[in-house]
Amino acid sequence: MTNAPAASPTAPVGEDRVLLGLNTFGDVGEDPDGSPQSHAQVLRQLLEQAELADAVGLHAFGVGEHHRKDYAVSAPEVFLAAAAARTSRIRLGSAVTVLSSDDPIRVFQRFATVDAISNGRAEVMLGRGSFIESFPLFGLDLADYEVLFEEKLELFHKVRAQKLVHWEGRTRPSLAGLSVYPTLEHHLLTTWIGVGGTPESVLRCAQYGYPVIFAIIGGQPRGFKPLADLYREAMAKYGHPMQQIATHSPGHVADTDEQAREELFPHWLKLRNKLGAERGWGPAGRGEFEALCSTEGALYVGSPETVAQKIVRLKRNLGVDRFDLKYSNGPLPHTAMMRSIELMGTAVAPRVAELLAG
Repeated sequence: MTNAPAASPTAPVGEDRVLLGLNTFGDVGEDPDGSPQSHAQVLRQLLEQAELADAVGLHAFGVGEHHRKDYAVSAPEVFLAAAAARTSRIRLGSAVTVLSSDDPIRVFQRFATVDAISNGRAEVMLGRGSFIESFPLFGLDLADYEVLFEEKLELFHKVRAQKLVHWEGRTRPSLAGLSVYPTLEHHLLTTWIGVGGTPESVLRCAQYGYPVIFAIIGGQPRGFKPLADLYREAMAKYGHPMQQIATHSPGHVADTDEQAREELFPHWLKLRNKLGAERGWGPAGRGEFEALCSTEGALYVGSPETVAQKIVRLKRNLGVDRFDLKYSNGPLPHTAMMRSIELMGTAVAPRVAELLAG
């Protein structure tokens, strides 16, 4: 008698359930004197955060790739391999891997290695990223922004199939029947596509049959419903089995709404205005923050009850299978992030389950 095959880790979870995960970019915090922490210190704290997320029973922990001094994670797979050795249940992934400026074969090989070390818990989230520092760093031309992602995604998809790879394009030498190792033991590498909010990106994701995660960092989450519906329609059109729909949004959980907002606001404001200055946005203030923290806003900030209610509203509005909280926000202190992680697992998760079952 053989065991039945395990369900896909990205199969839809149903109307009465939502998976809860965390992600972070390894935002560089500050020491008590206001000086920035070292990247090494942030990475060590990040391991503590991953361990706690595993201990409190959260579904997934993702780290995003960046190449800036204000973020500590530039090699997600190295960190994830270390986290794999210190956790036992939680899924471990990137958020995102900037495929456009990497080699798809090496991305697969590194995540296949993490999958082996973690006993099948690895997942890769592929995207183009919201920053462009990796392009000049690795000698790439921004004029090739679109074609790099399209060709590298096509190649990655062929490699992921774990068959002889035949591929040709203009962004790297062709491959004529080569194999890529290591192979995974019992499954294909769990692969997501991170989408910022364009129909073209949604359709590309559905073309490959991958699960989708929407980065909702501003505005109102319910505004993404047309894109979620488009994904469902496109998956059916391409003949793929339905996969999970997830969202990623920033937030912070504390014992009370007031505490959560007061702890987060100065760090959110510092990060928001720093990025705003780089991108030509006007300065933000308390009004914008409060609007984003409101019932319909994109920040998940508050007590466990407030955050749970907001996640349930997201589930009912968009039909999502998974919600990932970006719990790191600028120089928010490690102790505050640890408490947020603890509350997500011990208070938010059971309350979400209770509300969806009611």
